[in-house]
Amino acid sequence: MENRWSDDDVVGMDDLDLLVHQSQIIGQDPSLVVWGGGNTSLKTQERDFRGREIKVLRIKASGADMKAAQRLHFPGLRLDDLHLLFIKEDMSDEEVLSYLARCLMGPDSPRPSIETLLHAFLPHKSVVHTHADAILALTNTRRSQDLLKSLYGRDVAVVGYQRPGFLLAKEAARRAMTNPMGSGLVLMNHGLVTWGATPKQAYETHIEMVRRAEELLSNRSMGRPLFGGMKQRLPESEHRHRVAAALAPTLRGAVSRQQIVVLRYDDSPEVLEFVNSGVGRDLCAAGPATADHILHTKPRALWLSAEDPEDVPALLAALRQGVEQYAKEYAAWYREHRTGQEPMLDPYPRVILVPGVGMWTTGRDAHYARTSADVYRHTVAVMGGAYALGDYVSLSPQDAFDVEYWPSELYKLTLAPPERELARRVALITGGARGIGRAIARRFAAEGAHVVVTDIDLEGARLVAEELTVGYGEGRALACPMDVTDEQAVADAFRQTRLAFGGLDVLVSNAGVAPVGALHELPPSEWRRAMEVNATGHFLVAQHAVKLMREQGMGGSIVFIGTKNVPAPGAEFGAYSASKAAETQLARVLAIENGEFGIRCNIINPDAVFRDSSLWSPEVREQRARAHGIPVEELEEFYRQRNLLRQRVTPEDVAEVALFFASARSSKTTGAVLAVDGGLRDAFPR
Repeated sequence: MENRWSDDDVVGMDDLDLLVHQSQIIGQDPSLVVWGGGNTSLKTQERDFRGREIKVLRIKASGADMKAAQRLHFPGLRLDDLHLLFIKEDMSDEEVLSYLARCLMGPDSPRPSIETLLHAFLPHKSVVHTHADAILALTNTRRSQDLLKSLYGRDVAVVGYQRPGFLLAKEAARRAMTNPMGSGLVLMNHGLVTWGATPKQAYETHIEMVRRAEELLSNRSMGRPLFGGMKQRLPESEHRHRVAAALAPTLRGAVSRQQIVVLRYDDSPEVLEFVNSGVGRDLCAAGPATADHILHTKPRALWLSAEDPEDVPALLAALRQGVEQYAKEYAAWYREHRTGQEPMLDPYPRVILVPGVGMWTTGRDAHYARTSADVYRHTVAVMGGAYALGDYVSLSPQDAFDVEYWPSELYKLTLAPPERELARRVALITGGARGIGRAIARRFAAEGAHVVVTDIDLEGARLVAEELTVGYGEGRALACPMDVTDEQAVADAFRQTRLAFGGLDVLVSNAGVAPVGALHELPPSEWRRAMEVNATGHFLVAQHAVKLMREQGMGGSIVFIGTKNVPAPGAEFGAYSASKAAETQLARVLAIENGEFGIRCNIINPDAVFRDSSLWSPEVREQRARAHGIPVEELEEFYRQRNLLRQRVTPEDVAEVALFFASARSSKTTGAVLAVDGGLRDAFPR
């Protein structure tokens, strides 16, 4: 356990800056806190809105991530008002949160943690609470009381498990009062609390307590294989990823029956060590380590296995059966413990473990799926430590239910803003590095989609994916190289999509070329290139998309970017027009063949989209200007003037129609063609 405090880093800091710094260095250590978990506070003097000097508690806001914490993430509450609650016998979470809202120094402050009263009732200036893995390994074993007493003596008091809230806050304060010389509290199945006269003192006490726990675990596990050693054969990574890619879409469909999720695949060494061990299955069945863990991973994970970790049909059968059995058992568990007031939550697993293959976690987006993975890796670390000490125990089924259906957490769900139109969806776009493809990638990401940007120009695709990641969050976009005429390149991109997100909901087949020249003069190589890219390329990507979507069983949308030249071809554009006509017929047949599976296929016919387009190369511009008898610099204006609306067509215009076809707004539409051309009489259907 590294002590990250440096006095040189805090020179000139005020109280709130010290609290922020303390929180950040705690959050930088992944063995101390899970994402959004843990809490830090500081009691200080501030002036209220009337200018009066009052006692204030500054505490980390609910859900704020410690490592990224800033001053605004620490709302202030009037401490004297909080102290008045200590005389009460009990308060519900709703009553506590309502009271806390009235104690805030600023009306626009973020929501304070449900654990605010625990910090307020402790009579110490600085308080730190984490869910350190090493501490939880001590609390989540049957000999926990003896282990804690021998390790800490009277340095810490032990508080029996209670769900965070008013009663835990009072009990923690009482135990601290009965041990006035102590330095902290161990909360059973919930972590470590330490305090001090300064943020530095509280932090360093915390680090020392955790270090002692880590040292004990290290001594007990020395010379012993973690989890009893490997029991399951482990395929090479290439074979493992092949199996994972084959399983992912079926798994995604199976766990998305109630609400669509994206998947995250994890075959990190620590995960493989756990899932391939002889005791992993039993430990998994015991459940997560803390209430915070349950909120991210549900009361237990789903464990799937087959005799051969490379036998895909057997694993698929186990997967389908296992997911449905999990949902049935969850429903039975819910019925046994419900009070009659809580509607049942999504009964499908959030963590799926497969020996020989790895772990999947689910979430409404990549961030939540990644958070669940991070939290379960913490659970694995706690299980490993507890196993080294003898055994691992978790919360009781009733305690686990009380956390899963915690009223304050259910209330948070009601505060979530409405989801965007493509939330929870995954879209793959060909030719996404510029022009129409890039505009569609941007529009889809803005509507909540996870976007796979593919292009023959990998660097351009990476720039688009990086832009989307910066704008919409880590994991929201992926760049893949793809030459749509190369069967292996197409297969590789879809394999990466399966591994990154678990499946696909939308394909936008956009990549194309536009060779020019009269047919009697056109080199056969240019004809073949047009057919390969504009027809065969769409066939290859659509073939992979359809196979994947059928495996998922969730339907899907395929959008082909066609051209106005199909209904209204132009001279010296013969190869382009003919190959795009083949693309159009391909799209129609795809609509016919896949309607029964809920997979729609529609076509957009743009015209004269100049900006940022690779189709309108200098050579094409010059040729089209000659064909129309105008200077090349007047070409864009010529095309604008020839449409009925006298409008320039932009990539963003095409992206809006692509969004319509990708979204539920067009759920009853397939095999359709929609023009985005400003209105061209020659291209009217007839």
